[in-house]
Amino acid sequence: MRIYLIGILTCISSSLWAQDSLRLSIRQADSLFLKNNLELLAEKYQIDIAKSIEIQDKLWDNPNVSVEVSAYNPSRGFFDVGKNGQKAISIQQMITRAGKRNKQVALDVESTRKSEYQFFDLVRTLKFDLRQIFFETHFLEQTVTLLDNQIGTLNTTVAAFDKEYTRSNISLKEVVRLKALLFQLTNDRANILFELSENQRDLRTYLNSDLPVKAIVNSSDITRYQIGNYDLASLRDKAVQSRADLKIAQSSSKQAELNYTLQKSLAVPNIQLGAVYDQASNYTNNYFGVSATMDLPFFNRNQGNIKAAKSNISYYKTAEKAKENSVSNEVDAALQKVKVAENAYQSVESRFTDQFQLLNKGIYDNFQKRNITLLEFIDFIETYNESIREFNRLQADRIKVYEELNFAVGEELFN
Repeated sequence: MRIYLIGILTCISSSLWAQDSLRLSIRQADSLFLKNNLELLAEKYQIDIAKSIEIQDKLWDNPNVSVEVSAYNPSRGFFDVGKNGQKAISIQQMITRAGKRNKQVALDVESTRKSEYQFFDLVRTLKFDLRQIFFETHFLEQTVTLLDNQIGTLNTTVAAFDKEYTRSNISLKEVVRLKALLFQLTNDRANILFELSENQRDLRTYLNSDLPVKAIVNSSDITRYQIGNYDLASLRDKAVQSRADLKIAQSSSKQAELNYTLQKSLAVPNIQLGAVYDQASNYTNNYFGVSATMDLPFFNRNQGNIKAAKSNISYYKTAEKAKENSVSNEVDAALQKVKVAENAYQSVESRFTDQFQLLNKGIYDNFQKRNITLLEFIDFIETYNESIREFNRLQADRIKVYEELNFAVGEELFN
């Protein structure tokens, strides 16, 4: 069953790359992501909603008008509203006190600002995921190319050894061992294709693309990741200035303070001013009057909401401090990982892969000429493939930890 799955996956992958693909550099992928990503587009509506609430709360309350007419007069009939009849008209306007409206608008403005920070934090998070998948895809494809070359060459070698076996020049054991190596390489290739299929799913989702994405990476995309003169203190300062999630925590604290101010103002009752005209039902005909209505704050002075709002300030201030500590520690950990990855990358000789590739070119000829044994040949192929795979993984991990540092600081440090 496993063999069938490998065969099916190989066919699928071949047909996948045979169709048109979207060839993108990392810069192009970033640009397309910002333009097409549906999560970002959806989050932008939250900003629009917050701004709409801000606009709504800036509006004055509408005046209230009421009309009363005589429905029935026993001596004059229905709807006696003429010159000698009865009608009353009143108009009222709510006047807010203690600056409630301005305080509510200030809270709305801060809520809008928080929505914007949430959008920027979503961009930061999704871009980090996109970039690490993008580079991982590139290096996995490099490994697949290596395995394709090895499998192609090994197929030729196995075919030649099959002929030699039919002539009784070599043993069945050698043919079977070579075929086992070929199966192992094919199996390794299939496992990588499984990973690439998942990466393609994520890339196409992030970029909202119907086409497969071909990651194009050049040497400058790799060499630009250098720690340079950045130290821990400067990176922490940058993170405090740039991290959107920290700004969200700070905005939450600010909102708690503004809400506390608003809740205290709500304890001050509003006044409803009005004017009334009464044609014939008052102590004098054609009566004009003014009115003022206000709740008396004897029992409900908004005590509970004020107390809760004050406790909210302490809660969000503590959460903000915790977030600051978390950001500082994340930057420290990310910087340490960069140093470890960079040391590991630099420890690999620059000529390492070139030397291996030169040796690989001659190993098949030497084996077919019987200058080396079967065990030596298999040991070299396995060592060579594993080393190249690990080197590709090391390059992908190196870029990943640099992107983690970008993520921890909240800025593009390596342009």
